[in-house]
Amino acid sequence: MEGITVQRPHARTALACSTTLLVAALAGCGGTGQADTKKPTAPAGVTVQASSTTSAHVMWEQATDDKGITGYDVYRGGKKAVSVPATKLMTDVDGLTASTDYTFTVRARDAAGNVSAPSARVSLTTPAPTPDDRKPPTTPGKLRGTADSARTVTLTWGGSTDDVDVTAYDVYQEDSRIHSVPGSATTARIGGLRPGTVYTFTVRARDAADHSSPDSNALDLTTPSAPGAPESTAPTGLRTTTAAKGGEFLVDLSWDQPDTDGTIPAYQLFLNGKLTTTIVWGGTPPAGRATYQLTLSDPPGTRYSLKIRPKLPDGKWGDFSAQRTVVLAR
Repeated sequence: MEGITVQRPHARTALACSTTLLVAALAGCGGTGQADTKKPTAPAGVTVQASSTTSAHVMWEQATDDKGITGYDVYRGGKKAVSVPATKLMTDVDGLTASTDYTFTVRARDAAGNVSAPSARVSLTTPAPTPDDRKPPTTPGKLRGTADSARTVTLTWGGSTDDVDVTAYDVYQEDSRIHSVPGSATTARIGGLRPGTVYTFTVRARDAADHSSPDSNALDLTTPSAPGAPESTAPTGLRTTTAAKGGEFLVDLSWDQPDTDGTIPAYQLFLNGKLTTTIVWGGTPPAGRATYQLTLSDPPGTRYSLKIRPKLPDGKWGDFSAQRTVVLAR
């Protein structure tokens, strides 16, 4: 008969199966079949301070989301200036102009690409230039600190002086600037740390001309382990001495070995965050304090950050030691 299509039984069955698979696939995406369309909350507690005539330090409190925050965007005026991962709640915005008014806002992002409403605006006027400021500030006084919890520490130090004015103090963790406070402050609270981890901090003073002081003393702080977590396997008491010999430099390392209920057969040595060598004992591994001599042939004035970690009796690599800084000098 013309105009009539007869659908065979097996064709109807195949169509039904395809429809069922399509519905199941759609339901499987996102678990409940519903896309994540809920925006994160807007970050609260946003503050900003001038780090120098051309930079600002922006901080904020953690936002919330039904699935999880993946990052934050910092806006200068209406233009995105910096993006950072969810683990960071502060950042520096560079490239500013002296004696200029700026406004900043922060937005949170989730994995689905939802962006929060902007935070409350915060305003800042960068300092006037100081062309006659040619000297860096003095070294900050002795750095001290305590681990307040498994994820936060508090640092304090003595104030620096400058021929014009100290505008900020920068906190460094393993050679990376992680925090800044105004030049009138001599304390900082650092969050977002990991439990059971050793951290090495230094502080530098900075003036409006962006001159930085020498580093303060290095301070090692270990955050408490999480309940039920294994004890730290980091080597402790790492010390270094450097001496010139011919056209090379000899760096002598010594450290206290962690208690691992077994023999530590080797250590990995990292320079500037990169694996340089594996220290393997030629005979019986030493007990107690261990030593090693590293030979470097770089020019005088070369600066290195250095840390080690042990190979545990079960074959896994343990926790990193605190970091030390060496400068090759004759």
